[in-house]
Amino acid sequence: MKRSVLTRYRVMAYVTAVMLLVLCTCMVFKYGFDQGEDLTLMVSQVHGLLFMIYLVFAFDLGHKARWPFGKLLWVLLSGTIPFAAFVVERRVSVEVAPLVEGEDEGNPAEPVKQVGA
Repeated sequence: MKRSVLTRYRVMAYVTAVMLLVLCTCMVFKYGFDQGEDLTLMVSQVHGLLFMIYLVFAFDLGHKARWPFGKLLWVLLSGTIPFAAFVVERRVSVEVAPLVEGEDEGNPAEPVKQVGA
């Protein structure tokens, strides 16, 4: 697995998490103080677009790391829970970093299984 796969995931996890917090703040102003309707609409659309990109990168990482479905689902859904993406990103980075470093040194972390041999 290439380091770029992990880096893309980490960047999008942080960006998505920050945008979700900004969106939550905008919603407080919109519904609590009747202000910022236009800003909330704009932030929600930007967050939605960034979240779709996050889903693609998280799925790519999970596929290459060979995660079970439950773990992949948790990582994908963590972008919808404020602060969860920060925690999940940290755990994923710690878990996947040895796989990336092993391949960078020329030693794959897991042997490649040959089908039909």
